[in-house]
Amino acid sequence: MNYRHVFHAGNFADVVKHTILTRILAYLMRKDAPFRVIDTHAGVGLYDLKGAAAEKTGEWVDGIGRLIERDLPKSAQDLLTPYLDAVRAQNPSGELRFYPGSPLITRNMLRQQDRLMALELHPVDVEALRENFSGDFQVRVTHVDGWQALGTHLPPKEKRGLVLIDPPFEERNEFERMVQNLIKAHKRWPTGLYALWYPIKDVADVDKFVALLQASAIPKILRLELTIRQPSNPPRLHGTGMIVINPPFVLEEEMRVLMPVLADVLSDEGRGRWAIDWVAGE
Repeated sequence: MNYRHVFHAGNFADVVKHTILTRILAYLMRKDAPFRVIDTHAGVGLYDLKGAAAEKTGEWVDGIGRLIERDLPKSAQDLLTPYLDAVRAQNPSGELRFYPGSPLITRNMLRQQDRLMALELHPVDVEALRENFSGDFQVRVTHVDGWQALGTHLPPKEKRGLVLIDPPFEERNEFERMVQNLIKAHKRWPTGLYALWYPIKDVADVDKFVALLQASAIPKILRLELTIRQPSNPPRLHGTGMIVINPPFVLEEEMRVLMPVLADVLSDEGRGRWAIDWVAGE
């Protein structure tokens, strides 16, 4: 599948992915010490939900379009506030028109001492990304293959932070490549936080991915998954997952509050399912 951000901005997978992102950032902000976020496949940063690409799929309607209008339990609402605040910051009129990708969501939460490295290989997208962060000294936009950057940009000088890996899944071997590059990055920075997004389309592919992670000998691997419908034949995207290495100690508890709510809001006719488990422990 090709999961280029512009066609799927604000869909159910983005909602889950970016919710997890903001909870990790909220944890990093508990300490005054600066941190760095490295976004390996940053996209353009901001998406027009009324533009041709987003209109072609209309996936945002059943993603952020549902969530932002729903009355939620207070426990979930409090945890979702940083994410929804980042979305509302791009829509000051109150009408949902623009959706921030991971770089802008991250930027919305950064403090003065924190930094973002936004990496993008696509030649058109990287220019749009540069324009969206023009003049922002806390953000460095680089035209580079995010996979290669994992071998050159780690560890960051702050020694604290997050590597967000969110590839477009244009290649058939993307799952294998994710694990290979994660192993390389983890050797360079074993104490870093890593969050790897993946689509759930072919369950067999996901099972192989998890088996590769288990064989990697990397410890502290938390898996978070949400599906909105049953698998189909031929396969279509029916779920979203995130692997978190060295997760914040509060993340599992927070996501056990959020996942049932997100499954209810985002799923087709109450068919949502969620799962949280440890691929590898200490």
